Amino acid sequence: MQVHLIKKETLENYMYLHAASTTGLEDWLTKLNNVDWKAPADIKNTYRSADFLGRGSNRVIFNLGGNNFRMICKYAFGKKQVHLFICWLGTHAAYDRICKEMKQFTINLF
Repeated sequence: MQVHLIKKETLENYMYLHAASTTGLEDWLTKLNNVDWKAPADIKNTYRSADFLGRGSNRVIFNLGGNNFRMICKYAFGKKQVHLFICWLGTHAAYDRICKEMKQFTINLF
């Protein structure tokens, strides 16, 4: 199934403010445009460095730009497409901070 990315503008705004993220985010988007996901395991097959959060959160963490940036997305598999909601996007260091505060399971900035 194709992916419906919710709030692509979030990525565009982030790239505008953080030019160093542009290559990694554009590469991520290029792959996303050509996927056919039927199950969560397909996410990991597309993005080998992706990690799933536990606790039934249906969230995945994408490592971007040589692991300099991280993005947390929530996914929902529908009948005709996969919905991918961007919940958080930032540097690896900022990601480490939200993990120390245990916010990675609930954070929803976008």
